[in-house]
Amino acid sequence: METFEAHYDSMCATIRKRMPNADMAVIEQAVEYARNKHKEQKRKDGSPYIIHPLAVAEIVVEMGLDTDAILGALLHDCIEDTDASREEISNLFGSSVAQLVDGVTKLTRANFSSTEQAQMENLRKMFMAMSKDIRVVLIKIADRLHNMRTMQYQTPEKQISKCRETMDIYAPLAHRLGMQKIKWELEDISLRYLDPADYNNIMSYLNAHKEQDEAFMNTIQNTINQRLTSIGIQNTSYGRIKHVYSIYRKMQTQDKAIDQLYDIYAFRVIVDTIPDCYNVLGHIHDLFNLVPGRFKDYISTPKPNMYQSLHTTVIGSQGIPFEVQIRTWEMHETAEYGIAAHWKYKQGAGEGNERDFEWVRRLLESQQDSDAEEFVQSLKIDMFDDEVFVYTPKGRIVSLPAGSTPIDFAYAIHSGVGNSMIGAKVNNRIANIDTTLNNGDIIEILTSRGAKGPSRDWLNICKSNQARTKIKQWFKKEKREENVAHGRSAFEAEMKRVGLPLSITIDPEVGPQLLKKLSFDDWEDMYAAIGYGGLTAVKAVGRIRDDINRAVKAQANDKLTASPLRTVPDSEAVKRNRHIVNGVIVEDIDSCMIKFAKCCAPVPGDAIIGFITKGFGVSVHRCDCPNAAHRDDPIQSARWVRVRWANESAQPFETTLELDCITRDGLLLDVATTMTTARVRVKELFGKDLPGGKSIFTVKFEVADVTELDAIRNKLLNIRDVVGSRRGQN
Repeated sequence: METFEAHYDSMCATIRKRMPNADMAVIEQAVEYARNKHKEQKRKDGSPYIIHPLAVAEIVVEMGLDTDAILGALLHDCIEDTDASREEISNLFGSSVAQLVDGVTKLTRANFSSTEQAQMENLRKMFMAMSKDIRVVLIKIADRLHNMRTMQYQTPEKQISKCRETMDIYAPLAHRLGMQKIKWELEDISLRYLDPADYNNIMSYLNAHKEQDEAFMNTIQNTINQRLTSIGIQNTSYGRIKHVYSIYRKMQTQDKAIDQLYDIYAFRVIVDTIPDCYNVLGHIHDLFNLVPGRFKDYISTPKPNMYQSLHTTVIGSQGIPFEVQIRTWEMHETAEYGIAAHWKYKQGAGEGNERDFEWVRRLLESQQDSDAEEFVQSLKIDMFDDEVFVYTPKGRIVSLPAGSTPIDFAYAIHSGVGNSMIGAKVNNRIANIDTTLNNGDIIEILTSRGAKGPSRDWLNICKSNQARTKIKQWFKKEKREENVAHGRSAFEAEMKRVGLPLSITIDPEVGPQLLKKLSFDDWEDMYAAIGYGGLTAVKAVGRIRDDINRAVKAQANDKLTASPLRTVPDSEAVKRNRHIVNGVIVEDIDSCMIKFAKCCAPVPGDAIIGFITKGFGVSVHRCDCPNAAHRDDPIQSARWVRVRWANESAQPFETTLELDCITRDGLLLDVATTMTTARVRVKELFGKDLPGGKSIFTVKFEVADVTELDAIRNKLLNIRDVVGSRRGQN
């Protein structure tokens, strides 16, 4: 078991090495304060909780931050998990430290209707604090990194959920802040739990080929060193194997096994000056054969996260391609630790820099009307996508998400430019507004005072969340009646598509509950939100589908109770010694064949009814099955019989769920992982893509009863980009 003393000594040693001038007296005071507050708490492995704040503080020290950040890391869980208050921390350690601790502290979930809503508000709070002091998010990343390093002590369910959140939020956030070293570690640990089979296969392959890889890298490194030393360029060069998740991504995107990949080697050459970088580049291209189209100059055009380096891919005499990155020592420090590396170069680095954090303010401005799912999605668009760099006619550089169009460019300049746009020129030629922009393009937006405003189609064309938000704001403000009509039509069409009755929305008992679930006061507001793009009809119906199905089932049960079908009391059934077949008892019939209707696939817990077939016994349907809707029809009523589930049944029942999804890579893997974690026997799992970026996945599996089915359905609906589910046909 880990001990306080070992972690405390390790933290102090790191401080002496990285920050010899740190105020150790106040740091020791914070350690004792946190140790006292957390004294009754234990971590999952049984060790004292104080070990976690010590480890987080050590990571913060390795980032190169200041004493206040170390104190914030030591105290970061005090307000959330103990009786400590912000006022007390402020009095003891200063307002700056209290602000850091408060920024990292999660909001209580008591006031939120869902986990997603709580996540949105906590992320929003963190970004608000981050826009004032970047150290807030750096401490949070350090906190997540240590939690990931100790993930083996969590339950399998917690491992999956935390690793998925890390891949969705924290690893890309580390990338956006330029912290590549931490990003790689977060990704590799997450992959270990999300796809252990592929992770172990990659690790086994790398370990088996370690000597061969080291020999190849030593040969290339010696070749580079000899050339640069011979011309008098001081340098440090070394080779490495790309990290595990990077290899995993290449295997997925290229659809190849690891032994079919070649570009898994990378070399770095670190020199003293920028001119040396370009000089080294020339010699690398002289020593090795250049791979066309694989050269990138991030020195003259840095990435928004301040990353600078020259990248080139070449092929050596062995015929193996490899990447070479050339940078100065300051660039290397920035590439490893991102914004944190600038602490020793900038005064007041804790305050948000106007240019460096413009994207944070854009994000905060654009999420005012967002729901939880949309806010998280906007994070991925605005922060995590690769960038494309284009120019205004006057030479100003504009960074946009990869795949952006002139629409995105126009709204990046100003909302007024976007709203009055009638066309665009790309490189001085008229271009369609859905043209995909490339690095180095010069964009000119053509506008008119008489423009009628954006089209709804633009929402499907633009790539950036900034443009999408401004278009929605225009429709929300200008076109209320049109929005209501458009939204009503889309909602009704989606309800019809999934087979739900529209009449349920005007039911005086059910309607208000559905609106509450959707977070609207009346249906017109909801229709308007769909109309201006604040909510999609698919999401709206997906959120209330289960509630509607339960209401329909309850109404069907009420009708069944009042129907002329004779109900036999349980005691009478026992007296008559009714036979149990396949877990079902048929009233009034001593013995018969039983089969479960494939159209609705009932499972124990469903309200059921039986239909006497010709020659095949009794077919059992769910009461809400469309094929049982006309059971009161005089022509058929004599063939419908009462059936019920036996009290106990050890046999599994096959059922099918259809999942409505937003198309993305890796979604099938997420569904399979969820089913595996739930320990469910899956019989079939397949999917198909639909127009408009939608997909349908069909999962056939075995359950004991409807309670287990509902639990599995809820787990599947918690998967990112799964927007709805329904019972399918077996």
